[in-house]
Amino acid sequence: MSPSKDPAALKKEFVSQLGEDAYDETWDSIAKLSPELFDASVKLIAVPKKKRHLSPKIQQLMSIAVDAASTHLYVPGVQQHIKAALKEGATQAEIVEVIELTGTLGIHACNIGVPLLVEVMKEEGIYEKHATAAKPFDEEREKLKAEFTKNRGYWHTFWEDFLALDPEFFKAYLDFSSVPWLKDVDGSGKGGGVLEPKIKELVYCAFDAAATHLYVPGLKLHMRNVLGYGGTPEEIMEVLEIATQLSLHTSNVAAPILLKELGKA
Repeated sequence: MSPSKDPAALKKEFVSQLGEDAYDETWDSIAKLSPELFDASVKLIAVPKKKRHLSPKIQQLMSIAVDAASTHLYVPGVQQHIKAALKEGATQAEIVEVIELTGTLGIHACNIGVPLLVEVMKEEGIYEKHATAAKPFDEEREKLKAEFTKNRGYWHTFWEDFLALDPEFFKAYLDFSSVPWLKDVDGSGKGGGVLEPKIKELVYCAFDAAATHLYVPGLKLHMRNVLGYGGTPEEIMEVLEIATQLSLHTSNVAAPILLKELGKA
């Protein structure tokens, strides 16, 4: 069945499926230019909302992670999803924790760059001669490895060379990334942040899977961590569906511009 050409009817269907708060003026432009795209977009967004393997609140937190990631920074989406998350019962502490978790994306410069640096060092014949690169961890590095494992709940081989080459920066990142895992939010002194570990790992999945990043090693690692914390494939799949909605921002941004220029013409 083809969608109605009437923008008012399209908006009514949007609101019935996704809620009035999710609608903004960019959708007016899409409805006028391509009612077919409008209709298909609504159906795409609605799938995880109907299945609800994750609660509406958690879905909104995942959308914040996708839109607030440094590789995307889609401000209208961040505003919309923070507002929606608060409406669904999210607390200030929960949203701040999503921001803290999402802010770790930049370390992938090292996760990708350090192995390449080591590869170049080996090709140039300087790896084995380096003061620390090819040597067993000293006491300081072993302590940092143990601290990372305790704070973050895992260890992966891609941290090995990073720690070997620059323990000072590794320590700084350890402290930075551990904030949402250690902070005391309820005054109990227990730490652990406010979101359960499974949700924290789903946040990592959300921005690693987003089309603006597609960081495969991290995505696979955090999927495994989700399952280890009792998550399900269906919950992970729902995060991927939410991350897929990033593609709709193409029309959210471009359609109003096109309509404006057509009006000038």
